[in-house]
Amino acid sequence: MIRAVLFDLGGVVFESPLDVIAAFERARGLPPGAIGAVVVATGEEGAWARHERGELTHDRFVREFCSELAAAGHRVDVGELMRRVEATFRPRPVMLTAIDRLRGGGIAVGAVTNNWTPFGDHPVLRRFDVVVESVLEGVRKPDPEIYRRALARLGVPASETAMLDDLGPNLKTARALGMATIKVTDPVEALEALGDLVGIELVDAGYPRSS
Repeated sequence: MIRAVLFDLGGVVFESPLDVIAAFERARGLPPGAIGAVVVATGEEGAWARHERGELTHDRFVREFCSELAAAGHRVDVGELMRRVEATFRPRPVMLTAIDRLRGGGIAVGAVTNNWTPFGDHPVLRRFDVVVESVLEGVRKPDPEIYRRALARLGVPASETAMLDDLGPNLKTARALGMATIKVTDPVEALEALGDLVGIELVDAGYPRSS
């Protein structure tokens, strides 16, 4: 029985920043996936990961990430990249409706997100019972500790929780902890799968899929 659902924010509740990064790469003539490859290669000690744990100021992050990209052969205006990412952080209406229906059906909902700036009193976050942000916690997905904190604050065990995320490594940790997991590629398909899991209709019939 599922009593709680954890949602990633960027790429799940909000439009995906990965799409913005891919468009930036195309516009700047960078190889597809170049920026993400540097994030992965530098790992937990890289500028991106440290920024999401709140260990770097914005200016220092920009300098260090520029240097990491340059070491990989890419000249990137990181400040412009981040402005573009932040400017297109729009919520998906279908996700907001689903979250409201879950809560109306007695399901607890939480957000577990990797971010570099706290969301503060963003109205979307008021829909959640619990919000766990990497920049405030000092720990980021896929570290299991950030999931454990979310579960503890919801008061629900992993075995009674589902997790939605758009990144496989984040879901791998959730599964290892005992959660049911759904990868979000098409938001409508993901919510239909979640609806089947919890026994609540989360998407109206005929709602358009992603193109």
